[in-house]
Amino acid sequence: MEEMLDKYAAAVRAKDVDAFVALYADDVRTFDLWSVWSYDGKPALREMVEEWFGSLGTDTVAVEFSEVRFETGDDVAAVSAFTTYRGLSAEGEELRSMNNRLTWILRRESDGAWKIVHEHTSAPAGDEGKVQLRR
Repeated sequence: MEEMLDKYAAAVRAKDVDAFVALYADDVRTFDLWSVWSYDGKPALREMVEEWFGSLGTDTVAVEFSEVRFETGDDVAAVSAFTTYRGLSAEGEELRSMNNRLTWILRRESDGAWKIVHEHTSAPAGDEGKVQLRR
C-alpha cells in the first residue's frame, strides 16, 4: 500500500493525468472535498483531474501523508491518512498548503494489481460550518 501512496504523490507532482488515473479502478467512486458530490467512474475522475492539473499552470503540488493506517485482506484493503497538499512555484517556493483526510478502499484486480475503488476526502467543518483546511 505504501507503493500506492508513493505513486499517487509522484503522479500529482508530475501532473501526470494518465499515471494518476491508472491508480483507480474503472468503476471507481470518488467523494471529493470540493463542490461535486461524487465522481462515478474513471471518465468522470479523469475530467476532474485534468481540470485540477490544468489549473496549476507552472506550479506543482507536493503531497505528504501522515498517520497512515492500512488494513489489508486477500483482495480488499483500506487506507486512511492525513494528507498535506503544498502548492509550489516553479522555483520550489511554497505558495499555499492545505490538509485533509483521505480514505481509500482498494480491490485486487484479476491481474493482481491493486486499484482504488473508492476514495473519500474530507475536512472537518468548524465554526459556522466553515471547512477547516489546516490541521
